[in-house]
Amino acid sequence: MISTVVWGTGNLGRAAVRAVAAHPGLELTAVLVHDPAKVGRDAGELAGLGRRLGVAATDDVAAVLAAHPQAVVYAATGDIRPDEALADVLLAVRAGAVVVTSALYPLYDPRSAPPEFRDPVLAAIAEGGGSLLVSGVDPGWANDVLPLLVSGLGSTVDAIRCQEIFDYSSYDQPDSVRYLVGMGQPMDYEPPMLAPGIPSMVWGGQLRLLARALEVELDEIREQVERRALETTVATRTMGAFESGTQGAVRFEVQGVVDGQVRLVVEHITRIHPDCAPDWPTPPDEHGAHRVVVEGRPRIEVTVTASDEGENRSAGGNATAAGRLVNAVDWLVQAGPGLYDALDVPLRPAVGRLGGKQG
Repeated sequence: MISTVVWGTGNLGRAAVRAVAAHPGLELTAVLVHDPAKVGRDAGELAGLGRRLGVAATDDVAAVLAAHPQAVVYAATGDIRPDEALADVLLAVRAGAVVVTSALYPLYDPRSAPPEFRDPVLAAIAEGGGSLLVSGVDPGWANDVLPLLVSGLGSTVDAIRCQEIFDYSSYDQPDSVRYLVGMGQPMDYEPPMLAPGIPSMVWGGQLRLLARALEVELDEIREQVERRALETTVATRTMGAFESGTQGAVRFEVQGVVDGQVRLVVEHITRIHPDCAPDWPTPPDEHGAHRVVVEGRPRIEVTVTASDEGENRSAGGNATAAGRLVNAVDWLVQAGPGLYDALDVPLRPAVGRLGGKQG
């Protein structure tokens, strides 16, 4: 059994605890939390499992890493604290652990990552013998392995579009939704996540990863952003009211240009209520979906929906993002020290979990 730590019990961390608990090759040995109110609570309770796992949450990072866990699922956010997230991950890698995370988006494609992110990780790997895989929370598989798989099913490919389409009304992450993305803010507010250059910084690595796999060169990466205002005030179960006239929907594209043509696209279409921007693409269940469209011959469209945590339907994307990371751990342990990406690590089947224990 691979001793595994889950660091963080937010939207992604809860799903990660459940995934580790369900994996026959992993043993949940510790859960790290930041909120003092969570310290001492059982991991199964924090993850919404409805049963105890016998692992009490702690905030003692040094003690947990001193026990030399073989793997760490770093599920704390890096959106508004990238430097702190990198520092945490470096601690775990130096302790010799396999680390999987979605928090460090500059490392989606390590080969093109800024040296200030990549070099400290490589130094930590050399020092401690750990390893690192970064995959997206939006979720990563929908922007790398899924489009690449689908692209191989046709004869010609003109363009590949990866879409995330979500209604955030049941999402419980107000800092990201209200301030990073700008939902509920005046229309003259510039959301940090949508500022010029930021979408390319966050999702450009995924486009470069796709281009590398397809063996094409990107001329450039472009951005398009469109925002819509709410026509009426709406109330959400998790984040309160969003006022009429404030931002209620946003649509942006990060475009990879090949030989002067837009060929690769990562697109996000998000709303705080389904009535806002009804002319934009919508998910099949009005909550959320990930879609890959391969334009070519034949034209192929694949839409994936996932649900989890009852009314928190947006949690399905988090659960699959966590599953991709957690299910990579055993492969990474066997592979040995290194800085890995989604093209290195195969999708892992649910060996031993068909009809078996549930996380």
